[in-house]
Amino acid sequence: MANGHAQGYFGMQVNSEHERRVLFSIWSGYTTDDPNQIPDDYKVTNLGNGQGVTVLDLGNEGSGIQSFIDVDWKAGVTYKFLLKGEHAAVAGSTDYTGYFFDPEKGNWKLIAKLGRPKISTHLTGLHSFLENFIPGTGYLTRRGAYGNQWINTTANGWIELTNVKFTYDSTASQGHRLDYAEGGIGNTFYLKNCGFFSENTPYGLTLTRNPSAIPPEIDFSPIP
Repeated sequence: MANGHAQGYFGMQVNSEHERRVLFSIWSGYTTDDPNQIPDDYKVTNLGNGQGVTVLDLGNEGSGIQSFIDVDWKAGVTYKFLLKGEHAAVAGSTDYTGYFFDPEKGNWKLIAKLGRPKISTHLTGLHSFLENFIPGTGYLTRRGAYGNQWINTTANGWIELTNVKFTYDSTASQGHRLDYAEGGIGNTFYLKNCGFFSENTPYGLTLTRNPSAIPPEIDFSPIP
């Protein structure tokens, strides 16, 4: 998870030995794990997606819409994610748009613009996470680096995010795994889990990274 928020998630996945994806999803406000049960007035809608992007119903962990594209992303390369949340033209709804920047391509790519009804908000609950959703690979240590994170306000001002609080899920809180850690190196944070290492970070630890103090330079004019 790169750009997580209260209504959805946006990040990258390893889906098999030969398939990697960039994934962007928004949950419906209707509580169910079966997307077929969502009433029409609660359904998340696809307002447009980029070329090569697959858009499907999302279920089994809440429900809504997921969009993804196969990207042969590589460890050690820095990728960029841009997430926009805005009040929709339809009153009482919010539109979420995700863009991905692959340095090998050199430009921002639209993943999808997804509209969620029954909510009127800006981006809240900002977070990132590192997850292993294949238990059989729990012997492998994985690590993600997170840096240069910013938000752009409604007043068009950039604010750099340099403080984080470490949390974990029920796998850690119930003691099923103890190999999880957070840290900071220079102007990046890192998350690490699995592999049975001895390092362990307590819940609620707060960290501060060094700021870059260089706001992003993004030409928003060609971005829908």
